Amino acid sequence: MSTAPTTPQRPPRTGLGTGPAPASGASPAPGTASAPGTVPAPADKHTRRFGLPVATALVMGNIIGGGIFLLPASVAPYGTISLVAFGVLTLGAITLALVFGRLAHRLPRTGGPYVYAREAFGDFAGFLTAWSYWITTWVSNAALAVAAVGYLDVLVPLHGSKPATIAAALLLQWLPALANLAGTRYVGAVQLVATVLKFLPLLLVAVGGLLSFDSANLGPFRASGDGALGAVSASAAILLFSYLGVESAAVSAGEVRDPRRNVGRATVLGTLAAAALYLLTTLSVFGTVPHERLVASTAPFTDSVNLVFGGSWGGSAVACMALVSMVGALNGWTLLSAQTPYAAARDGLFPKVFARKRRGVPTAGVLVTAVLASLLTVYNYTAGTGGVFETLVLVTTFTATVPYLLSTAAQLYFLLSGRPDRVHRPRLVRDAVLTLTAFGFSLWLVAGSGHAAVYQGVLFLFAGVLVYAWRAAREHRAAAAGDPSGT
Repeated sequence: MSTAPTTPQRPPRTGLGTGPAPASGASPAPGTASAPGTVPAPADKHTRRFGLPVATALVMGNIIGGGIFLLPASVAPYGTISLVAFGVLTLGAITLALVFGRLAHRLPRTGGPYVYAREAFGDFAGFLTAWSYWITTWVSNAALAVAAVGYLDVLVPLHGSKPATIAAALLLQWLPALANLAGTRYVGAVQLVATVLKFLPLLLVAVGGLLSFDSANLGPFRASGDGALGAVSASAAILLFSYLGVESAAVSAGEVRDPRRNVGRATVLGTLAAAALYLLTTLSVFGTVPHERLVASTAPFTDSVNLVFGGSWGGSAVACMALVSMVGALNGWTLLSAQTPYAAARDGLFPKVFARKRRGVPTAGVLVTAVLASLLTVYNYTAGTGGVFETLVLVTTFTATVPYLLSTAAQLYFLLSGRPDRVHRPRLVRDAVLTLTAFGFSLWLVAGSGHAAVYQGVLFLFAGVLVYAWRAAREHRAAAAGDPSGT
């Protein structure tokens, strides 16, 4: 990895986000970067910094949730040209992963996109990034838990009982939350085990399907009747959000050993592993399930497993794989849901309670996220108002991409604001092209979320402006009263 151009020193900020400087010789606060080449020692036996395997598992586990089990049927109506869309999206995701790796090398601190946006564009941009990402995490956790209950019902019939369904959904949310509260040592262990348990069975299904591959099952290359560009764009709109989560290692950079080196590697390796699994499993299902049946299928992996291995046990096998996949994703996203508010709280942009850590984990962030996701889950099952929960989930498809846009814009700012006499022109051009490609990919993600998601997402995003205004006013009053901490 080349060294990016050096950025000029920014003057100290005043007002919101300004706090007392640490005393000379004081140890770095948890989650912040130490001097280059040093690694803070874990606080206790429950705290452990993530190595490259766990950081890679965090990226891969957060990218692969439950959507993989429906993707083949979702894109089948467009024909095998959807595999071309997969390839294009994979290239876009890898460019984004490379940009995050470069940003983490420059600013290896907990918070990821929030840190980059604030460093480049100031407190307000940083706050909007943190606010947007936080909304995404807890709404997505509720959606994951609701989806996981559907697979749990295959293994443990809930018999349509609403109380049992709600209890199961809450249990699926709180078990990962408890793992997080136990400490980063256990978060990493759960994430690594869950990722291995989801990767190996899916890989087995993919290999088994490829060995039984029959090209007669593929159907037409363009099944929708649209032109090639239209078919690729339409299938890409469905696949776009399959790669959300590439930023996972960057968000948790403060918990990663040697983040300047490992965050970038974990981001790229995790993205590549997830992409390979997506492509292999989709191609496998395409080649084992007849096209006409696949288009109408509501359980494509189940159909594929039953056809390849025989019998009718595919439903239970796929339900087990889906549950493990979703619990692993819930574990990782719960960690991320606390990391961004933690970083923002340390800078005075979120309430200070989010900056408190225990066993290496921002406990308030984990608890608040779990409570909000639980309330949304209960509302989903009891309100009886159709479409509200689905609308919130749709909103997250927009809010998840706002940090990507601001992060890639921040990288472009860092590249172009470096000292001209210290810039290596070929590397600058290469990194600028990479960043612009990642920015275009992020913009494509926004466009793919649809008009309704963008409209409603903007409303959610701007609702955070009121929170920022309240915090800014409070900081101003505290500074006027001689208490710059705002407490």
